Amino acid sequence: MLESADVDELVERAKAGDHLAFEQLVRLTYTDTYTLAYRLVGDEEDARDVVQETYLRAHKGLKRFRGDAQFSTWLHRITANCANTYLGRRGRHSHDLLPDDPVIADLNPQRDPEQRVGLGDLRDQLSAALLELPPKLRAVVVLRDIYDLPHETIADQLGITESAAKVRLHRARKRLRERLYPLGEEEEARAV
Repeated sequence: MLESADVDELVERAKAGDHLAFEQLVRLTYTDTYTLAYRLVGDEEDARDVVQETYLRAHKGLKRFRGDAQFSTWLHRITANCANTYLGRRGRHSHDLLPDDPVIADLNPQRDPEQRVGLGDLRDQLSAALLELPPKLRAVVVLRDIYDLPHETIADQLGITESAAKVRLHRARKRLRERLYPLGEEEEARAV
């Protein structure tokens, strides 16, 4: 694992035009950047597009990177912004086709044991619930609960106030709780 000083040196070399240093920065940060992008957009191909755009923006804006924050924090902000832009663009251009003969079924897994077993563990349910959140709420909960960033940093990365970040986090957690434990099942889960 590289030390912060090593990353700082690579950043300075990349800012001076050393393309190999920037390539090394990409290699060092790719996994974290892709993981964040995937958690924000929920699709592998879309995440790859977001990562590509992230590194293009990072390369173009590297000379403006002042080093006030860590390089990884700066890259997380770019990733979150690219994901938000991508989701906005995708939302404007996507259309769901309705089936010719829709099947009416109760898809609540709590009422159908076969489906409940098929859903897998809580992690799969949580991932699905995260993807159902609006992008603005998903970004806050991912940055706070998965990346453990403080509210101030989240607000800065998303370009919102700290209180707005807290409100969005509260709303996101509430929706996740309602999705994972519908109609009072939360109390049953706590009792177990």
